[in-house]
Amino acid sequence: MHLVTVVIIAANVLVSMKGFKDYSFFEKYKFNIGAIRRGEQFRMFSSGFLHLDFSHLLFNMLTLYFFANVVLSSVGATNFVLIYLASLLVGNFLSFYFHKNELHYSAIGASGAVSGILYSAILFYPNMSLYLFFIPIPIPAWLFGILYLLYSIYGMKNSLGNIGHDAHFGGALAGYFLTILMAPSLIETQLWIVALLSVPLLLLFILIKLKKI
Repeated sequence: MHLVTVVIIAANVLVSMKGFKDYSFFEKYKFNIGAIRRGEQFRMFSSGFLHLDFSHLLFNMLTLYFFANVVLSSVGATNFVLIYLASLLVGNFLSFYFHKNELHYSAIGASGAVSGILYSAILFYPNMSLYLFFIPIPIPAWLFGILYLLYSIYGMKNSLGNIGHDAHFGGALAGYFLTILMAPSLIETQLWIVALLSVPLLLLFILIKLKKI
């Protein structure tokens, strides 16, 4: 495992463990609309290292572990960190955009950042086999990516479950555009994948313009 991956996972584990044991710490650094609107913008960043419980933390860190090397080997350590952190922030910005009038809305987790790494990995290796929501049938990564974001749009539109679908989508959005900026050759070598993976992104934009979401 690359040192960068170790550092990111360690940061998530340490901050999350602190939050598990210290309620005031958890409350101070989680994503909360009311607090952010009062000027506590640091929560846009800090909340990405907090998790609800050990299973939440484990799921995100395992996903990061499985896809980190794909992105690291393709864009290098510096760009990997940039994608991770930008995806975290864009995910939270999108959450803020959709929930800005819900002062009590709160969220935590690295899902936005991890979604950015996942979407970046799919751009580089679109035909690797992935499993969708624990269904034991492998599907190509590009199809997984599209279904993942379509499900996120559905979840955003219907406020489905206690899940930050908008953060997932925002993270994937950042991962998509930053990866193409860092590796523009993908437009030549993987044009059909770049185009297909843009479909959910365009769909969300259209739904926002039509005020359907």
